[in-house]
Amino acid sequence: MSSSSSSSHHIVLTSSPDGPIIAYDISSGTTIARFTGSRSPRHGLALAGKSFIAASHISSSATSGSIHLYNWWSSTALHHLPLPEPVAPIVATKDGSYLFAGGLSGNVYSLSLPSGDLVKSFSAHEKPVSCLKISHDGSLLITGSDDGAIVVVPIFLLVDASMDQENSNTLLFQRFAAHNASVTDIAGLFNSSMLSCSIDCTCKLWTLTGTQLQTFTFPCAILGVALNPMETEFYAAGSDGLIYKATMKVKTKQEISQRQKLVTTFPEKHSGTVVYVVMVNNGKHLVSASEDGSVFVWQVERGNVILVLGNDTASISSLVVAVNGIGDGNSGGGSGSGGGSDGGGGLSGKEMVSKSIRETIEVEDVLSEVGEDRSRAIDMLESAIGMYEKLLELILKEAMKGSNNNTSGKDND
Repeated sequence: MSSSSSSSHHIVLTSSPDGPIIAYDISSGTTIARFTGSRSPRHGLALAGKSFIAASHISSSATSGSIHLYNWWSSTALHHLPLPEPVAPIVATKDGSYLFAGGLSGNVYSLSLPSGDLVKSFSAHEKPVSCLKISHDGSLLITGSDDGAIVVVPIFLLVDASMDQENSNTLLFQRFAAHNASVTDIAGLFNSSMLSCSIDCTCKLWTLTGTQLQTFTFPCAILGVALNPMETEFYAAGSDGLIYKATMKVKTKQEISQRQKLVTTFPEKHSGTVVYVVMVNNGKHLVSASEDGSVFVWQVERGNVILVLGNDTASISSLVVAVNGIGDGNSGGGSGSGGGSDGGGGLSGKEMVSKSIRETIEVEDVLSEVGEDRSRAIDMLESAIGMYEKLLELILKEAMKGSNNNTSGKDND
């Protein structure tokens, strides 16, 4: 890829169950940092605000789990956050204040950052949690599991430590059976709906209340999905190494009956199972990662590979993209690389000054944390109320449809 300004502020990070977390400059394809000490399972990598990288860690102990917290300037973990059981998928709130982790037991844990204090846990699924997603407005946590179910939970309840832990099941806003096998990924849409995929070879479009809107069937298991900015198309990661492109929001019965024709593939493919797809640069490019250790950057319009990243010696379990660098939004991607070009974590004099400034800002942020907590709680509550209003409208519409159908039936009698 040419080093255009449109991609110069994107950093791709990959994790592996066998090796380090690796950061790549998407504009040049060079490795700019390595973060050691974590063996991460699938969906076990997350960005926590602009300061931290979180990674769930596979330990030799089968009875406990941990999450490692890194900053961008050190190759080793700053904090080791213990958990009562092994966890795999993790996701953080946009501001990096809270982290959610899914356990093998089906429990979901919420932790405050950077302390790692366990705020709450609740039983969400009957089998291991396989994926976690936060809604666009930040008000809902959406979870998928090996049991094929999807659970929707208001986040403000998950970060409220005062709620009675014995009534944890009341946290669930919605739970419904979504797939016949493990849910592998979830993408939230702006219009109060979501897209899920599974190893049962399907992707399904849902309302947040569990009403199924559309189903797409593929010739293989689907491990990940990514939506274009207009949310009219999505890209699916196939276990056969292919990237599938599917068109959503069909309008006519003819289009619905021919929906299989609305699924196409990119001409090139990975040599291994594709585990992640992420859109960048306002939908112009797609980043995909494979279990074989390769990362492809695609030009979406032409469907061709324009850059190959990755280390073929280590499989990839997770991928995230950092946008617009770190720290304040004015920083370039290079200043937040986490080290020199050798990936060893060394800092130049300029980077040390940048680090000192950022650390000073972080201290000031800590001093104002109490006031921010109150503001954040109010924002979460307002966001949740707005989401509930949308959901109530959907429920009322469905109820009105049912009422009208019953009335029509009586009139016919």
